[in-house]
Amino acid sequence: MANSFVFSSESVGEGHPDKVSDFISDSVLDACLAVDRSARVACETFVKSNVVVVGGEITIPKLQDKKTGRTKPIEEVINVGKVIRDAIREIGYVNDDDVFHADTVFINNYLTAQSADIAQGVDARKAEGKKHAEQGAGDQGLMFGFACNETPELMPTPIILAHNLGKVLTAVRKSGKVKWLRPDAKSQVSIRYVDGKPVEVVNVVISTQHTADVRHAEIEDYLIKHIIKKVIPASLLTKRTEYLINPTGRFVIGGPQGDSGLTGRKIIVDTYGGWGRHGGGAFSGKDPSKVDRSAAYMCRWVAKNIVAAGLADAVELQVAYAIGHPEPVSVYVDTKGTGRVSDEKISAAVTKVFSFKPAAIVAQLDLLRPIYRQTTNYGHFGKAGLPWEQTNKVAALRAAVK
Repeated sequence: MANSFVFSSESVGEGHPDKVSDFISDSVLDACLAVDRSARVACETFVKSNVVVVGGEITIPKLQDKKTGRTKPIEEVINVGKVIRDAIREIGYVNDDDVFHADTVFINNYLTAQSADIAQGVDARKAEGKKHAEQGAGDQGLMFGFACNETPELMPTPIILAHNLGKVLTAVRKSGKVKWLRPDAKSQVSIRYVDGKPVEVVNVVISTQHTADVRHAEIEDYLIKHIIKKVIPASLLTKRTEYLINPTGRFVIGGPQGDSGLTGRKIIVDTYGGWGRHGGGAFSGKDPSKVDRSAAYMCRWVAKNIVAAGLADAVELQVAYAIGHPEPVSVYVDTKGTGRVSDEKISAAVTKVFSFKPAAIVAQLDLLRPIYRQTTNYGHFGKAGLPWEQTNKVAALRAAVK
């Protein structure tokens, strides 16, 4: 008898309050890295109504005068307020009826310097109580990476389709073709699997903020015809597919006016849509010395190369770190029974081809660059052009398992 189940994944648009917060945090991060590649950044953002609050720790070595011991204020090189307003403007909160508006939001800035105690563990230098002089992990924790051969992106089908719906909806809104669209939006796709293969879309949910003068029937008709049926392959849509468009009937009050937003609250949207496990650490606003972010990217890179090499149909990696320690405390490879060779052989090949040291991750993926604003929306994985999406270790992995 065939094994059948339905699996769902969601995505959220750029104007969702949590993604507004993520984008502001990543915008601040990129601004810091543009000034100094060695900047240490942990920037959290909270948004509600017409208020933005940023807080966290930022250290920019170029601002430190070693002779006098004086540190110049960050405002001398980065206009944080302008970075925030530009990010909000890019999202699209610039309409006359927006309570949360790029030009009028109130900004509260609580950014301070990184703790010296944390810095000595992360810095590549000797310190009292530190047993080495290498760069250590910025915190303890566990991170996961996943890949499967369901889609060209080597990602699970539900999350890729949910992201693609959001991308197209946003592109239409920003083009100005549909005047009633507003920035806040969510999408969700439920897919039936039979014997491990996606066979049909059971239902699609799209909720999009809109102006007060448009009728629900017009929204429903447009989204089904011009968004859903253009994004989702016809082979997956059936007569049974259910379309749930703005199910509450009205979505005029949205964005931070309607709901508060906070950095790091969309970690499942950011990764694999619930298909792969998650270690709990968020990404946005963190420089790559934070293994919450960089090691998760590393695990995706390794997993994608394993699947691209044909060593498995699906694979999940877990790594774990101790703060200040230069090596992972564990590396685990699980092919879910799909491996062409044993998991032990693949694991041995992985440790031969890749280095999971925090400093090595940064070097291998060239992470000390202002590239993080492009990761914020529609998932951090499955996007062409990002360094952890390369499949440049396929040959090395194949050679290592022989």
